[in-house]
Amino acid sequence: MTETQFTPRVFSGIQPSGGLTLGNYLGAMKRFVDMQGPDFETIYCMVDLHAITVWQDPAALTHNTRELCAGFIAAGIDPEQSILFNQSQVPEHAQLAWIFNCVARMGWMQRMTQWKDKAGKNQQNASLGLFAYPALMAADILIYHATHVPVGEDQKQHLELTRDIAIKFNNDFGVDFFPITEPVIEGAATRVMSLRDGSKKMSKSDPSDMSRINMTDDADTIAKKIRKAKTDPDALPSEVDGLEDRPEARNLVNVYAALNDQTSDQVLAEVGGKQFGEFKPMLAELAVARLSPISTEMARLMGEEAEIDRILARGAEKARAIAAPILQQTYEIVGMVGAKQG
Repeated sequence: MTETQFTPRVFSGIQPSGGLTLGNYLGAMKRFVDMQGPDFETIYCMVDLHAITVWQDPAALTHNTRELCAGFIAAGIDPEQSILFNQSQVPEHAQLAWIFNCVARMGWMQRMTQWKDKAGKNQQNASLGLFAYPALMAADILIYHATHVPVGEDQKQHLELTRDIAIKFNNDFGVDFFPITEPVIEGAATRVMSLRDGSKKMSKSDPSDMSRINMTDDADTIAKKIRKAKTDPDALPSEVDGLEDRPEARNLVNVYAALNDQTSDQVLAEVGGKQFGEFKPMLAELAVARLSPISTEMARLMGEEAEIDRILARGAEKARAIAAPILQQTYEIVGMVGAKQG
């Protein structure tokens, strides 16, 4: 059997469940922008169906979806070059997810680290959606036959599940229909840590606003948070090995590297020997230069909600043009009566 040649296509998404942080930008959005171009078709999504696996205030969900769209565009996603939309407006995601619910095994879902972390000891009261959402994530990717997904380390397990579902579907039905999607894990700051505790991931849910840089922060706030970031008393090393057991130092060096399109080795070759009293102002200046234009543009876009809604609607049309035929073919393979044959 001739191996199917799939169009090089990138898919990724972010939940509109709260404010964007520097972690979202460096771990996801900046990488999304970098992947725009002639090498791939790029599809980026506000995954609002995933957001409601835990309860969301409806007004907040509406606001957060628009703000996330504004963040994508302000960061450099071009709606004319990439497909940009919110997940709930493309029903093929949920339709394929049901097929995948019937392909995936309970044991696969129970092993998912994020299920264990989010449900904890309260699994009996967690939503069915929270348990099953890795199948929806697989559908998000495979409804476009996406060949590549930029992910952080914490999402790698979900992509492995996507690959398992694709392999099982193909084997169950004797087809080479869904691609075995490749993860794209690269960059100096794919996992940005808290400014107050370098062992914890930067999070919008952290009770301390000083633990994170919000993408809506103004220049003064960005600089203040970096100046007050937790560090240690030692000078910066000249090589990455010297950052071992220094999580806060490693985090700030990685952030600088990612913002400046360098490797951590390149940064340390320049700043090795400097104290944090000298390095932090350098990082603050760089962060303000890179991030404050994004926050300014986000604010402008949020003043034009109708334009955001128009962009999302147009993106959904483009997304459905790809997704609908793939769902139709899936139905035919499964044997759904009424599915177009031949």
